[in-house]
Amino acid sequence: MTTVVLVHGLWVTPRSWEAWVPYLESKGVKVLTPAYPGFDIEVEALRENPDVIANLTVNETVAHLASVIEAEPEPPIIIGHSFGGTLTQLLLAKGLGSAGVVIDSAPTEGVRVNPISQARSLFPALKNPANRHRAVGFTPEEWHYAFTNTLSEEDSRAVWERYAIAAPGYWVWEYGLFANFKPGHQDTWVDFDADRAPLLFIAGEKDHIMPPSVNRSNAKHYKNSPALTDYHEFEGRDHWTCGAPGWEAVADHALEWALKHKR
Repeated sequence: MTTVVLVHGLWVTPRSWEAWVPYLESKGVKVLTPAYPGFDIEVEALRENPDVIANLTVNETVAHLASVIEAEPEPPIIIGHSFGGTLTQLLLAKGLGSAGVVIDSAPTEGVRVNPISQARSLFPALKNPANRHRAVGFTPEEWHYAFTNTLSEEDSRAVWERYAIAAPGYWVWEYGLFANFKPGHQDTWVDFDADRAPLLFIAGEKDHIMPPSVNRSNAKHYKNSPALTDYHEFEGRDHWTCGAPGWEAVADHALEWALKHKR
């Protein structure tokens, strides 16, 4: 049986995949939804004490996810959303996975496209340098702009209440702002020219925080890799594309592409 590993993004937990798990399992695959270290408690508990994740590092997270993947008898398909897309690229670069799909992916180091809507979305974390050492969340209004801008205010608020948590501010500062300006390779660096499992980028036309231009640029950086890299853009979809109405089409496209191209 093929295994699919779903990697969540920042500001959410594995709960964000709760509709995908039974949906993909009904298609005959095994589904795993590993949490980042410290994110493996309920949303409500993380809201009460976000400090437990404030100092988490990318390297620790990649190592933990790699241990889950390596425990599988066969290389799984890895599907990551948002910063989970960055982590998926890092995992593929380590030779893990039979195929990867990144949805509304945060960029790896070297992608220098920074649209205005992205800067506005990340401003709540970037407006105060002290946030580098804190876990930082979105207000319902900030969440509506960054994640759920195609939903009504009422529907967006319901999503925020069900899923939203704080995220390590350090990640936003280091990998959303400074990674391309610091000497040497940072934690989100990959060798774009290396071989790896096939990789599909999925972007949402209306995504504010990780717009299509960011995902297209990230995909183009792999142009010299011998591995397959594809790009697909869904019209009218925002960053909450894995949960907004019509998410099934995104899940179907991701799974069908991965099953067709996995090695």
